[in-house]
Amino acid sequence: MARVWEITIVAARRGVYCPQPLNPRPSGLTERCCLTPRYGLVRLPGAECEHAVGRRTVRNVVTMLAIQPRSNLEGSLPPSAGRAGWWLVLITWGVICCAGCASTDYITMREVPHNRLAGRLKLFSFTGPKPTARTERLLRRFALDEEKPEVVLAGLSRQIDEDPQPEKLYSYAELAYIEGQRAMARGESMAALDHFGEAVSHAYWYLFDPRFDHFRNPYDPQFREACDVYNGALESALRLVKQEGELRPNQVYTIKTADRTLTLTINVKGNWHADDFERLEFASDYEIVGLTNRHQSFGLGVPLVAVRKSHDGEHPAEQYYPPGLSFAVTAFLRVSTPPPSETQGAGQPTACHCQLELHDPLMGTDIFVANRRVPLETDLTTPLAYFLDNPEFEQRKDIATLALLEPDRAAALKGLFMVEPYDPRKIPVVMVHGLWSSPLTWMEMFNDLRAFPEIRDQYQFWFYLYPTGQPFWISAAEMRQDLAVLHDTLDPMRQTPTLQQMVLVGHSMGGLVSKLQTLDSGDEFWQLLSDQPFEALQADEGLRTRLQQVAFFEPNPSIRRVITIATPHRGSEFANDYTRWLARRLIWLPRRLVSGARTLYRDNPELFRDSELLTISTSIDSLAPESPVLPTMLRVPRSPRTTYHNIVGVIPKDRIVGRIVAGSDGIVDFESAHLDDVASEITVPADHVKVHQHSRSILEVRRILLEHQHQALAEIQAGRAALPASFQPNVPAPAPPPSSSWPRENAAAERAAEDR
Repeated sequence: MARVWEITIVAARRGVYCPQPLNPRPSGLTERCCLTPRYGLVRLPGAECEHAVGRRTVRNVVTMLAIQPRSNLEGSLPPSAGRAGWWLVLITWGVICCAGCASTDYITMREVPHNRLAGRLKLFSFTGPKPTARTERLLRRFALDEEKPEVVLAGLSRQIDEDPQPEKLYSYAELAYIEGQRAMARGESMAALDHFGEAVSHAYWYLFDPRFDHFRNPYDPQFREACDVYNGALESALRLVKQEGELRPNQVYTIKTADRTLTLTINVKGNWHADDFERLEFASDYEIVGLTNRHQSFGLGVPLVAVRKSHDGEHPAEQYYPPGLSFAVTAFLRVSTPPPSETQGAGQPTACHCQLELHDPLMGTDIFVANRRVPLETDLTTPLAYFLDNPEFEQRKDIATLALLEPDRAAALKGLFMVEPYDPRKIPVVMVHGLWSSPLTWMEMFNDLRAFPEIRDQYQFWFYLYPTGQPFWISAAEMRQDLAVLHDTLDPMRQTPTLQQMVLVGHSMGGLVSKLQTLDSGDEFWQLLSDQPFEALQADEGLRTRLQQVAFFEPNPSIRRVITIATPHRGSEFANDYTRWLARRLIWLPRRLVSGARTLYRDNPELFRDSELLTISTSIDSLAPESPVLPTMLRVPRSPRTTYHNIVGVIPKDRIVGRIVAGSDGIVDFESAHLDDVASEITVPADHVKVHQHSRSILEVRRILLEHQHQALAEIQAGRAALPASFQPNVPAPAPPPSSSWPRENAAAERAAEDR
């Protein structure tokens, strides 16, 4: 009876790393084991093991593999490999396994929400909360320093009625906020909400009441403190409102307290719409752990995490939004009612009409209030991290290993997806990951690029997910089809010029997949397979079409720039006899791909000159330096509409690894990654896994995007955005696109004018 082993490849450093089984192969005897460089094939007890890494427990899932016990494995290695070859393949693959399989957490819940007022007002001290020294000095001036809180607020309110001054308004806002905190500690929610409302409104009047325009001093530290009181009180009030029910856009809430009736209208400002909102979370509740930089801007408002939901009547672009998507919004409250002294007498109930605006920071970080430009408080990174840790996204998040080992099972998740609303005014940047990876590998670059206003104003970022276990030219053919479907879905009449200015950024094998979108195959790739005409092929229509899509293709004229990063243009020595042998036993290619290749060779025994290329097993085989596809890619014509850029990683020689793998990034040699015929090329001191996350790479991509922005704008404005007739659908020539769909020279100024 054949013996079936459940195998995990680990680096034998600390403990045993043993996951649960996935999709067992139904034959023979099943045993649990780990394949380790140090101890070989080790049997394990049935209980699940865990390998603690730092403060986080890492779990992983692998496939049951039908192979022979270790004693029979050595004879299956390449003929040139003996015991040394066995250990080399285990060590090489084992180290990469441990690096590639560890899952990452991106966000954690804080024990206490972040609050800038906590230290200044001593909110959590034994003696606090307490007002600032400046407020205490004002209270002493009006003999209110020894009174009870309710007497202090009433007396200060009379002072504001008699002689309104900015400093009185600020002190009232600060004291009301403190009383709101005390009421919350006592469990008096309605009283707390009333105090927070007073704090927000008085801070708002301090900042925007036109009566104080000549006295307001933005250089006074109290001005920034008033902004913090406004933000803190608004967040506290929203938390209390949320406790009574979810905050939903396009709703009107009426909140009654002892002396106030608050009418609150919630409106959405930006590309998102009311139906997109499932719930709102507070960004201050979370701490970033999986991304290097947290990108925030400072101003007024409460940064929120909006969790998206699917809904009826979705725009065609919304099919590209992944499940569990969350996005950034900033809540800003406009208080339309003037101070009580101008409307009604003391002691009378106050009716306050307010508008809560949910602003999309990707559309702009400034708004106009009282004829002044006001910066918004924003947080772009926390909503991204929240999305990456959303359980609904887990299937795509942890797909790297599955997409390598079992491409067939990962195929259902492949394709393009967006993590921000589709905007026809912005140029798409499509990021394509490499071998044994997923779109998560781009999150550092994406997070940093989006932090530049000049980038997020003009570009939208999309990601392409594909199964990396199959040969890269198969993935390239699938990407061509996916891009064509996207164009037909979003712009069937080809009236959106920004979609004809697309930029591809590919890392490692993703660079080859990206480059193949812009090459003219002619019959060069077919001649690698056969010296007979393609018409001589004997195959059913479906199989013939699939092979034709792989062997014959034209450049996609919509792709105007390609940026390759750490790409093995001439192959990688990592794809050697040992790793290729192991890959063929680990990777289970799609049945359709394997059976189709066998059928073609069986039905056309005299047609194909290179059966190995036709039946090539895995992506590792396709990256071998002797692969004939790679020099063909360097030789065939490239699209004259496309500009190419290249980034090469080289590990510094002052590092131990750099001395061992001199002149490479550890996976790809400089000679393979280097290109002469490109518009630009830089070298980055980083290894293969980190080169696209290095700050120099990110800045270079930013530079290229800014360069492309000027070129695209000039072309569109000059009306030179016409496409070749072969790419046009059978529809009448479209009218010139409206100016609103063009890239904008000054997007911020446009938004400001709209806000006016």
